[in-house]
Amino acid sequence: MTQNALGVEFAQRLSETPRSADERAAVLANPGFGNHFTDHTAVVDYTVDAEGKGGWHDARIEPYGPIAMDPAAAVLHYGQEIFEGLKAYRHADGSVWSFRPEANAARFNRSARRLALPELPAELFIESLRQLVSVDKAWVPNGEGESLYLRPFMIATEAFLGVRPAREVSYRVIASPAGNYFGGELKPVSIWLSEKYARAGHGGTGEAKCGGNYAASLAAQLEAEANGCKQVLFLDPTNDNAVEELGGMNIFFVFKDGTLVTPALNGNILHGVTRDSILQLAVDRGLSVQERKITIDEWREAAQAGTISEVFACGTAAVITPIGELKTADGSLVTAPLEGESVAMSIREQLLGIQTGAVDDLHGWLTRLA
Repeated sequence: MTQNALGVEFAQRLSETPRSADERAAVLANPGFGNHFTDHTAVVDYTVDAEGKGGWHDARIEPYGPIAMDPAAAVLHYGQEIFEGLKAYRHADGSVWSFRPEANAARFNRSARRLALPELPAELFIESLRQLVSVDKAWVPNGEGESLYLRPFMIATEAFLGVRPAREVSYRVIASPAGNYFGGELKPVSIWLSEKYARAGHGGTGEAKCGGNYAASLAAQLEAEANGCKQVLFLDPTNDNAVEELGGMNIFFVFKDGTLVTPALNGNILHGVTRDSILQLAVDRGLSVQERKITIDEWREAAQAGTISEVFACGTAAVITPIGELKTADGSLVTAPLEGESVAMSIREQLLGIQTGAVDDLHGWLTRLA
């Protein structure tokens, strides 16, 4: 049993049937994304007592496996749940580090407040990652572009059918060895413009990282795939069709005058950790950075005028991915072939270098996990 700075002890019940070294090696040879999971999970429970006081308890590491849950659990009926996504990277000396986990902890708590779930102390959030990675360190791959994807999540487990915040909650972390999100060689992707569906509404849960937002994007995602696209772009139809974000990523525009533009956070858009990191790295290299409203009409006009040099998407899973084409029901917007160095790829290389320890971490973004 180990104890963190909060005085919370993590009990350990290790798997009696972990995968063998050969089985693990076979997975790590071709991990894909989100297809395989490590041998253990981290768990911390939360309960509100008869006096209305809530607290976290029973922190533990246990074998990965199915969750026993009452059929009336609130998460199954009212979708009271949130999640996060971050990565652990193996450095050249064999140590394992995470990238800005305190930012993920802060976003996790913003999501918790919006979904009426209890906030989890940031120290406990990070300690849960450390505990899990420490026992499953052998699952962290070391191939180029590979990592251990960490998925913390919180679900309402109290069994009842009344509409109110649950008084019993479970926080968990699972881990999955990950290759490149879109697979294979990194090349520009095509995305689909959703003009029928909206990802989020004002005053809704758009900036919370909750499953309902992603479920709401799936119909549009199927539409995108039917049109040969990897991702879908959502607009705000109540605000001049302003560009918001993709189904699972933020979006950036590089103008030929050196300006980097991304939609401003407005309550509908997820506070991307990768997005925030890109903005900081762009400022570091002297680029003009703008967080502002950009409409689909402005994008069309800029594409026709040739004043946009690059468009790219970003997120924890894919890091940075260039967008070559926006397909719409009325035709396509295609970014002209790039002349000179790619801003997106240069920032991507720097970002990955920081995460893997190959480039100096000037902002103190790395936290050692094992």
